[in-house]
Amino acid sequence: MHIETLRLQNFRNYADEEFTFDEGLNVLYGKNAQGKTNCAEAVFYLCAGVSPRTSRDKQMIRAGESCACIAATAKTRFGTVTIEADIRETGREVRVNGSRIARNADLLGNINGVFFSPGELRLIQDGPDERRRFLNVSISQLYRSYYTALVRYNKILEQRNALLKERDVSLIFETLPVWDVQLCRYAAEIVARRSEFISMLSPIAAEKHARLTDKAEELEIRAEKQYGKTREEIEAKLSEEFSRNYERDIRLGFTGSGPHRDDLKILIGGTEARIYGSQGQARTAALALKLAETEIFKRLSGESPVLILDDVMSELDLSRRRKLLAEIDGMQTILTCTHTEKVLFGKTVHKIRIVGGKIKS
Repeated sequence: MHIETLRLQNFRNYADEEFTFDEGLNVLYGKNAQGKTNCAEAVFYLCAGVSPRTSRDKQMIRAGESCACIAATAKTRFGTVTIEADIRETGREVRVNGSRIARNADLLGNINGVFFSPGELRLIQDGPDERRRFLNVSISQLYRSYYTALVRYNKILEQRNALLKERDVSLIFETLPVWDVQLCRYAAEIVARRSEFISMLSPIAAEKHARLTDKAEELEIRAEKQYGKTREEIEAKLSEEFSRNYERDIRLGFTGSGPHRDDLKILIGGTEARIYGSQGQARTAALALKLAETEIFKRLSGESPVLILDDVMSELDLSRRRKLLAEIDGMQTILTCTHTEKVLFGKTVHKIRIVGGKIKS
């Protein structure tokens, strides 16, 4: 899987530019604040339907314009696919091979993408929201059923939380079991898929981490909570947990348990990385997770995803830069940096120089 062309119109600081990418390593280089990260953001947006930088699409529209347009053509093992996104302040329209899609689920899986930047340290150092987001974005690209279950779960959760704020307690106790039946069905799909993903992620990430650190440290990843092995067991445990906590949830005014509250444990040398890990350890662990994610995509979909590395090399020492380049060999990678000669060690790559939102030869 690789992207052949990308066109940006009124996107961030780009007026109208078209990029051509090679199947291997593509390097976007130039001074800071020229638009390299904006290009990387656009690629991932067409893969996952979300920006890795903002939750508000309208922020990606060029100042003074009313609409931004992104379009890419990619080659996959199933043939050529074209994805276009028109982003307006009032919403967006996405087309796959010329046909408008009504749901984001229909976008997922057409072009798989993995995004990594220095900001991904949040995955290790911040709260559970960042780790759940990592799981949700990654698994959604692999399984549309997961994304659909996630959307429906969140809608039902919103209605359940609204009910918990009612003043009529008898109405709450009478109605909660009705919502819980639906909530548990979708929650079971979410928990089961996460469990499958984490069971693959953990050994691969540990292996990648060992290579990056010359086995100096051991990385361990596991789900914080276990619900059961089968979907029936998961659904039963969730149902029991929801009903057991009715009084607590009513007191709090929201649902205090379920997959929307779960976390991923990341340990380095047996200690929790979020609490005890250094900046360097967090960076290497996050990179190992992302490299493991690319391997999972390859195993499950039959082809490598597009790997997007935004300003990563400047944060790594020479040894880990070399190791990273060895790890990404053979997959399409879009890498941004300021000085190519400092990160590529003479490697032959496709270079694209960016100056003020324009491609310069």
